[in-house]
Amino acid sequence: MDRPALVARVAAWYAAHARPLPWRAPDCTPWGVMVSEFMLQQTPVVRVLPAWEAWLSRWPTPAALAAEEPGEAVRAWGRLGYPRRAQRLHAAAIAIRDEHGGAVPADLEALRSLPGVGEYTAAAIASFAHGRRHVVLDTNVRRVLSRLEGGQQYPPATLTRGERERAAAWLPESDADATAWAASSMELGALICTADAPRCDACPVQEACVWLVAGRPAWDGPPRVGQAYAGTDRQCRGVLLGALRTADAASDDTLLALWTSDPAQARRALASLLADGLVRRRPDGSVTL
Repeated sequence: MDRPALVARVAAWYAAHARPLPWRAPDCTPWGVMVSEFMLQQTPVVRVLPAWEAWLSRWPTPAALAAEEPGEAVRAWGRLGYPRRAQRLHAAAIAIRDEHGGAVPADLEALRSLPGVGEYTAAAIASFAHGRRHVVLDTNVRRVLSRLEGGQQYPPATLTRGERERAAAWLPESDADATAWAASSMELGALICTADAPRCDACPVQEACVWLVAGRPAWDGPPRVGQAYAGTDRQCRGVLLGALRTADAASDDTLLALWTSDPAQARRALASLLADGLVRRRPDGSVTL
């Protein structure tokens, strides 16, 4: 398999077909890239776009966000889901202000030390914000490489050493080419090599894809199980948080009355929100962000 030639073809496809997302613009700041990476975790682009624009308008720098209370970050997060991401982004903004002179660091280990920044997010920020050469391995890229070279419909449930080694073998030598590959392979997985309805006829490397050449064999690993939402503690927490985003504060009784199907679940959800620091008690006993 001629990896460099295939990398170049994917990059050419990306140049012609990439979505014009604002965090990809040449004038986007490293902070804008970082905010997008936090928001895009488990959230579709169409929902992130208006939230990202509003966030950067209100908090154009880490210092601007760090000057606010954490509850304001959670409030502005809106309905993006997984609101602890907002809490961690606020904590990361404080660390950037206090430890990095207000600038999003480019060093991988410095990025990994920030709250809420793991292996993928650190590599993505270093690559997309600073043009550094790193393996950027998200769900889309894992799926592309699993099919293109591994011949499997889906990658394993958890990231493996073998996947990391395969991704490293595909990484171009130069910073610029590596950054382009990170973006283009990710976009290929998002638009063409999708999880459930891949558009193999539109793929720029279709004739080299081991999975396609083999006849697109069905996944033979453990069943792929989607995450449930309706009726879960996560949904209950979201309902309670949603009420507090539009109110200055509320009593326990007011909040618990919003979830009548399971009062014990509502009490458990409120307790977990308090324990996580996503909401707090006022001296008068009411709850606020």
